[in-house]
Amino acid sequence: MTADTTIGGWFFKYRSLTPVPLAIVLVAVPGIEAARPFWPVGLALVLIGQGIRLWTVRHIGVISRTRASRLGPLVVSGPYLLVRNPIYVGNWFLWTGFTLWSGVLWMLPVAWAIFVLQHRTIVRWEEQQLLERFGEPYANYLKTVNRWWPNGIVVPSGTPAASHPWGEVLFSERGTLIAMTVTILLFVAKFHLFS
Repeated sequence: MTADTTIGGWFFKYRSLTPVPLAIVLVAVPGIEAARPFWPVGLALVLIGQGIRLWTVRHIGVISRTRASRLGPLVVSGPYLLVRNPIYVGNWFLWTGFTLWSGVLWMLPVAWAIFVLQHRTIVRWEEQQLLERFGEPYANYLKTVNRWWPNGIVVPSGTPAASHPWGEVLFSERGTLIAMTVTILLFVAKFHLFS
């Protein structure tokens, strides 16, 4: 196991906590007045990010919320036909959206740098886990579907996973939905009550 994958395993375990310092800065630091027009773009990106996450969890199920290295089935349907890491693509939209909305624009490169460090190592760790478990089917999937950017819709070999019920999806995403709602309420307070 390389240092990169060891760090990735740690980031995977604590991935829900690592954005907290970023969120505190975005809520606590005053945004620049010239950035105020960016809030609708930020909100739109937040909603896109959460939509991608919901779509992804509908295909992967509650396994997306595990803290252990427990793996579910190899999912090759829905957003997984476009990119290998759609839930993390959704996270990128969330991080970018909240940063733009906050008006603390100097934090955008910081947020992206933290995102790249965290998710790059997590993905390498996850790919090693998935290769060990699924072998050739996953190796073929790696060859046909990009990590982050769609290269068209690909139909990899394997059995598509059944879509999970929306109630299960929303329950699985409850932590992200609560954090998103609290952050939105804090932003509303920041910009309307204290300005």
